[in-house]
Amino acid sequence: MTNFDPDKEVEELKQDSKLRIKRSYSQRKSRLDKYHAEMEGMRQRGSTIAEITRWLSKKKRVIVAESTVHRWLKSKDIHGKI
Repeated sequence: MTNFDPDKEVEELKQDSKLRIKRSYSQRKSRLDKYHAEMEGMRQRGSTIAEITRWLSKKKRVIVAESTVHRWLKSKDIHGKI
């Protein structure tokens, strides 16, 4: 018969869980950050979010939803043509 200690097993699992859950809370890089200047220029010249999303898909092969582009532009405080 083996010496199974449930308290020891539970403690090991809890320690393992703590290591898995721990994450960095620093600002993560977006795939859109590489195209900041292009997207800002397009938006200031009147491009819609749908057009920018299509441009990313066709020219840069970055597939994202329009809502992602909208949130990214909003977080960077980039507005359309005034």
